[in-house]
Amino acid sequence: MIADSPLAGIDVVLVDLDGVIYRGGDAIPYAVESINTLPPAIRVGYITNNASRTDEAVAAHLTSLGLAVSANDVVTSPQAAVRLLAGLIPAGALVLVVGGDGLTSEVERAGFVVTRSALERPAAVIQGFAPEVGWAQLAEAAFALQGDGSEIPWVATNTDWTIPQARGTAPGNGTLVSAVHSAVGRLPIIAGKPEVAIFNEATARFESSKALVIGDRLDTDIAGANRAGLPSALVLTGIDRAKQVLAAVTDQRPTFILDDLRGLAAPYPETVETVEGDAVVTTVGTATVRRDGHTVTVVSAGTAIDRLRAGASAIWNSGLAIYALEVPAELYS
Repeated sequence: MIADSPLAGIDVVLVDLDGVIYRGGDAIPYAVESINTLPPAIRVGYITNNASRTDEAVAAHLTSLGLAVSANDVVTSPQAAVRLLAGLIPAGALVLVVGGDGLTSEVERAGFVVTRSALERPAAVIQGFAPEVGWAQLAEAAFALQGDGSEIPWVATNTDWTIPQARGTAPGNGTLVSAVHSAVGRLPIIAGKPEVAIFNEATARFESSKALVIGDRLDTDIAGANRAGLPSALVLTGIDRAKQVLAAVTDQRPTFILDDLRGLAAPYPETVETVEGDAVVTTVGTATVRRDGHTVTVVSAGTAIDRLRAGASAIWNSGLAIYALEVPAELYS
C-alpha cells in the first residue's frame, strides 16, 4: 500500500456495486483486479442499496466475476431496513412487503410474517426495489398505509432514483417510493444510502475504526459517507461524471476523485492553492486551474483526472454556486 494513496490508514473499504464493480451483469474494467490486489490487512465489504437480491445471490454474482466473496461480506439495504423495522413493531408481526427475494428473505429471517395484501391489516409496510414490482403492489402499499386512519410504520430500503444497467440507466426504487408517497401524502423512514443506518450496519459488522466508502453516486454513496463521518472516493465509472462532480453541493463532495478503482492504490496528489492578486490558483498533480472572480480558466491541462480534481477544488473553495461561475468545458468534457 502506498502511504499517500486513498488507502492510507484504512482498515476496510465499503464498496458500492452497481456502477463500481459491475454494470448490469458484467464487471467494470479494472474493478475486479483492483479489489483482488488490495493489501491483505484491508477488509472488503460490499454495500448496496439494491434490494432485489439476497446477500447470497450478490456474493455468488461477485464470485462469478472473479472476487472471493461470502454472503457475510455483503451489506444490503434490506438488512438495514429490517433492523430499523424491528425497533418499530412487535416481534413476529405481520409485514406487507413490496419487493423481491432480497427483501422478503431478510424480513422472514428476522422472524416477521410476510403478506402481500393490505386486507390482512399488516403492522407495517416495507418497500424495496425489484424488477417485477408494479401498480398492483404499489397500490397494496398505499391501501395499507391509509388503513383506518391510524398510521402504520413505512420503511423503504432506499430511494435511489436510478439504477445503472447494461442497456443504460433505469428507474430505481426512489421512483416507486415516490408513487406511493403521492398516493398517501407522507414519506417513509429510509434505511439505505444516503442515510446512516446502512453505514452503521457495515462498520459494526466489520468492526471498523477507519472505513473508506467507494461509490459512483454523489447523492447516495458520497452524501451517505459524509453523513456517517467517513472518508469517500468517487469513481467515474457509473452514474456521476465530471460535470456532476464540479457542481456537487457541500454535503455531496468526495474526499477522493478516481477514474476507476486502480486509483485506490495509486499516490493521490496534494492540492496546492496560491493567491495571485485577486486570483486563486489551484494545482493538483499535473494540472493547474485559476479562478479570477467569477471566471475559471485552465492554466495547465495535465491529465483529465488531475484537471477535474483541480477544477473541483477551485469551484468548491470559491464559496460560489457553479451557475455563478464561468466554467470552461475543458474541465468536464
